[in-house]
Amino acid sequence: MKLSIISSIRTNNFNDELVGQKITEMWKEASKHLTKNENITYGVYHNYESDYKGDYSLSIGMEDNNSNSFLEIPKNEKYLIFNVNTSEEQGIFNAWRKIWDQEEAGTLERAYSMDFEKYYPTGEIEIYIAVK
Repeated sequence: MKLSIISSIRTNNFNDELVGQKITEMWKEASKHLTKNENITYGVYHNYESDYKGDYSLSIGMEDNNSNSFLEIPKNEKYLIFNVNTSEEQGIFNAWRKIWDQEEAGTLERAYSMDFEKYYPTGEIEIYIAVK
């Protein structure tokens, strides 16, 4: 699947003291392009330096096969899907914390190829984690 890229940043969850601000600003900027969007929006994590503690790129995109600036989500990748509790203020962060905790416990073996958050027009959010 090809995603048209709206915005991208490079950051680190643990060594970039501005990570939260960068992500918030990126989504604010992207939302200007998404105001009348009735399609699924994606937050794609890619170009991993190492694991979740290393640098990575985060891009916001939408399905679009005609764009010149795009990311392609591999078709043959295996994913585990985590549902985000959207009634929690920190629902996305809490879902990621569970993912990291499972990885630390050895119960989740991530591929670190391309992971993504899928934002449905209904408000539902899923996180797809590539696994080995």
